[in-house]
Amino acid sequence: MFRWPSTETEVQNIKSKFEKIRGLPNCCGAIDTTHIIMCMPSVDPSNDVWFDQEKKHSMVLQTIVDPDMRFRDIVTGWPGCMGKPLILKNSGFSKLCEGGQRLNGKQIELSKGFKVREYIVGDTGFPLLPWLITPYQGKGVSSAKLEFNKRHFATRMVAQRALVRLKDTWKIIQGEMWRPAKHRLPRIILVCCLLHNILIDLEDDIQDEMPLSHLHDSGYKQQVCMAGDENGAMLRDRLCHLNEDELVFNDKPNDFFGGVFGDDHSAH
Repeated sequence: MFRWPSTETEVQNIKSKFEKIRGLPNCCGAIDTTHIIMCMPSVDPSNDVWFDQEKKHSMVLQTIVDPDMRFRDIVTGWPGCMGKPLILKNSGFSKLCEGGQRLNGKQIELSKGFKVREYIVGDTGFPLLPWLITPYQGKGVSSAKLEFNKRHFATRMVAQRALVRLKDTWKIIQGEMWRPAKHRLPRIILVCCLLHNILIDLEDDIQDEMPLSHLHDSGYKQQVCMAGDENGAMLRDRLCHLNEDELVFNDKPNDFFGGVFGDDHSAH
C-alpha cells in the first residue's frame, strides 16, 4: 500500500533528490497535513469533536512524501480538533521512529566531524524532534538561520505540492463534502492517495509541471508548535552551519513556490 523505502539504492535515491533541491543532506521525507472539510449538522453535539481551529468540521490527513510527491506514509481518520503534534504522536510512523525502527539508517559525517542522522522535514506546526526538523522561529534570528529556513522551506514544499495535487485530481476530497459517512471517509481518502501514487508511477516527469489551482488548506492559518527536543535542535544547528562547499544547491528557480487502518488510524 504505502511502502517506506527499504533497499539501500532506493533510500539513497530519495536522499539524493532531496539534497538537490536546496542542499539538505540525509533527508528522507517531508511531512504535512491537510483538512478534508465536511458539512455536518451543528445541532448534533456529537459533531463538535470534528470542529477544527477554523470552526469547520473536518477530518485530518497526515502524509509523508518523497521528492517525487509519492505518499510513503499516511495517517487519517482523526477529527479536525486534533493538532499536528497529537496526530503525529499517535501515528505508527512516530512510534517506529521513537523505537529506533525507522529513520535509523546510515549517518553521514560532515567536514568538522559532525554526524547527521536520517530525518524528515516539516513546518512550524510540528514539534522539533531528533528525527523531524522544523524551521527556526522567533524574531531576530541570524542570517545563517534565515538562509537555513529558506532551504528548509524549499525542501518541504514537495509535501504541500503533493497535497495540492491530490485535491486537484480527486475532487471528492476538495472543497466541502456533504454529510459524509465518517466511518467510510478514511477509506475514500486512502483510495485517493493510492490512486495518486499510481498516477505518479505511470507518468512522465514533464507532467510534474502541471499548474496547480489552489492551496491545499485554503483559509487555514499556520499552526505553531513551540515544543523542541535538544537533540533535534543540535541536528538543526549542524545543518544550518554547513559550509557553502558542502552544499549541493539547485540554483534554478524552484517550482515548489509558484478503511484499512489500525487503532492509531494509520496506514503503512
